[in-house]
Amino acid sequence: FGSPVFGTPNPAFVIRSERAGTVGLMNEVRQAVRSVNASIPIAQERTMQDFYADSLARTSFTLVMLAIAGGMALALGVIGIYGVIAYAVSQRNREIGIRSTLGADPGQLKRMFLMHGLALSGVGTVMGLVGAVALGRLMSSLLFGISPMDSTAYVTALAVTIVAAALASYLPARRAATIDPMETLRAE
Repeated sequence: FGSPVFGTPNPAFVIRSERAGTVGLMNEVRQAVRSVNASIPIAQERTMQDFYADSLARTSFTLVMLAIAGGMALALGVIGIYGVIAYAVSQRNREIGIRSTLGADPGQLKRMFLMHGLALSGVGTVMGLVGAVALGRLMSSLLFGISPMDSTAYVTALAVTIVAAALASYLPARRAATIDPMETLRAE
């Protein structure tokens, strides 16, 4: 009872105009409808921009979640590199003391540990790029507006990884450069 057999119980009207999406047009449409019948309710006034924003909301949310996951992965990588280099510095105190005694300047010691950190991240970066190229080819049907071999994306990922590895290696490398050789050799 009461349900229509044909048609929709919620009619919708679409208005296309040069001024679509403006408040002025919405006010004119409301006034025109009220001039015909003031008791007709007007509900859910939406512009195409609103429909477009709603259609992208899920995609935007997914991208934000992926960015957060990527940021967390980068942070874990930085913490891991920092831990490995800090451990290497603590294990090589004697060697650092001997190198300092034999004339190695603090800059050389810093460079040694920075290069160690960059070498570790370089191996991981190469493996990651190989995996990204392989997966990019497999997932190319899911990419829109970007090719699986987009050089900008790969160069950006490479640059971010190198900068993150350098920053993660810097603090332990700086600590290695400030180790007092006499204290180290006396401790042995």
